Amino acid sequence: MPITKSAMKRLRQNKARNLRNRAAKTNLRTAIKKVRAAIEGKDQSLAQSGLAQAVSVIDKAATKGIIPKNTASRYKSRLSRRTNALMQSS
Repeated sequence: MPITKSAMKRLRQNKARNLRNRAAKTNLRTAIKKVRAAIEGKDQSLAQSGLAQAVSVIDKAATKGIIPKNTASRYKSRLSRRTNALMQSS
């Protein structure tokens, strides 16, 4: 356990940030899974609306430093490519 006042404060801050980051990462994963599920289910409208929402969540996560910006770009690119392929196939 921390002994100094500053170490106790640091522990409190770390716990709060950990919870916030974990929630944001969970939200990110859920948004991506929804788009992937819509693509697998061949649901075009759900895939498109989910993609728009997922891109927003991905950008926010990258801005807040939860994921690196290149990782965010990769997620967006792969989801967009698969969604566009779904639109072209029908």
